[in-house]
Amino acid sequence: MLKHSTNSIGGRLAVVTGLFAVLLVCSTLTLVSCGPFRSGARRAGNTLVKQVAESDEYVEFGRKFSDQSSCGYESCPKAKKNMLNVHLVPHTHDDVGWLKTVDQYYYGSRTSIQKAGVQYILDSVIQSLLDNSERKFIYVESAFFFKWFYEQTEELQQQVKQLVNEGRLEFIGGAWSMNDEAAAHYHSILDQFTWGLRKLNDTFGACGRPRIGWQIDPFGHSREQASLLAQMGYDGMFFGRLDYQDKEERMNHKRAEMIWQTSANLDDSDLFTGVHYNLYQAPAGFCFDILCSDEPFIDGRYSAENNVKAKVDKFLYYVDQQAQSYRTNNILLTMGGDFTYMDANVYFKNMDKLIKYTNARQANGTNVNVFYSTPSCYLKALHDTGITWPTKSDDFFPYASDPHSFWTGYYTSRPTTIKIILQRSEQKIALMVQGQAWMH
Repeated sequence: MLKHSTNSIGGRLAVVTGLFAVLLVCSTLTLVSCGPFRSGARRAGNTLVKQVAESDEYVEFGRKFSDQSSCGYESCPKAKKNMLNVHLVPHTHDDVGWLKTVDQYYYGSRTSIQKAGVQYILDSVIQSLLDNSERKFIYVESAFFFKWFYEQTEELQQQVKQLVNEGRLEFIGGAWSMNDEAAAHYHSILDQFTWGLRKLNDTFGACGRPRIGWQIDPFGHSREQASLLAQMGYDGMFFGRLDYQDKEERMNHKRAEMIWQTSANLDDSDLFTGVHYNLYQAPAGFCFDILCSDEPFIDGRYSAENNVKAKVDKFLYYVDQQAQSYRTNNILLTMGGDFTYMDANVYFKNMDKLIKYTNARQANGTNVNVFYSTPSCYLKALHDTGITWPTKSDDFFPYASDPHSFWTGYYTSRPTTIKIILQRSEQKIALMVQGQAWMH
């Protein structure tokens, strides 16, 4: 594994990758500023403010959260003081090829292998958002989204653009796919980010610009990937998989959210990073998808099956448990999973009831406030608390899910990658020192 020192190839590679990312993205996304929250090609003067707290391992992040449009941070619901604010984030994780081909996943064929049809997900999610203006949804994989978007009528395309402009459909991540971080060459990572981000920008303008990285399923996470996101102007990143012992330690000591210091060489490279509580799944008992077997809300007034009290009691217990692992009065619940929302109405209808009946308990003194949200709105709520955060400066590798269960065998799938990276990095660094062109 590449080490992260200024004298190592890994350190020099970080310089090359970061510079390449900034030049590439800033040259292609002409309508969207590469500097978050203000105009300008760089994030200088607007990065995470390094205000050291009681010890050097804690820093504060402080940006100016402002936007002239109704999307982005301006569209976020307001958290309530002195309450536990529960951010429900409806999402679907749609692998751009895994057990089936891309087309098999998109059209929903080969159900004997896996029940998954992305076209139905987007069909029903968009309709559910149009049916209720309180609902929000995030989408990640540009490959599937644009395959679907170009099949729609001009009228529906305009409705989708309106949802994006209102901040109710938000793109997170936004690359062509959610790339691996261990065996993927950084050229490929940059290429697929450029392609996805450019199409989002050309189609939706500033409101289509992803502000948050969403690496929920890669098997471990590299500092270089986080550095690329920081240099491309992302404000934060959330992920699901990390070593089980590391996760236990972080949850026990409220260190699941941190400032990732992604480079020893590059300016403005700190990136707020959060670890999800439940990988990227809904809480046990609250997956309302047609692929799940959890009970729906039964709220018939005279029904013998009425389960509202029991479900709200269980939900309140769960969010209280999760809140004990995080530093603020805000927590994020990932309401989704692999290829969920093929019938989005089922999921949304039950989440509507979850919000309604949980918030109704506030009249009886409960301090839990539940609402639809997005990762960017959650990040804004954390920022608004003004507290300090732990730091990290190395990788989240290797990934072990259980004792003796290290997910490292796939490293050998690209045995020549490391050698190529080292050779090309040395060549490019030499060219840069000589003042020659290195882009090609």
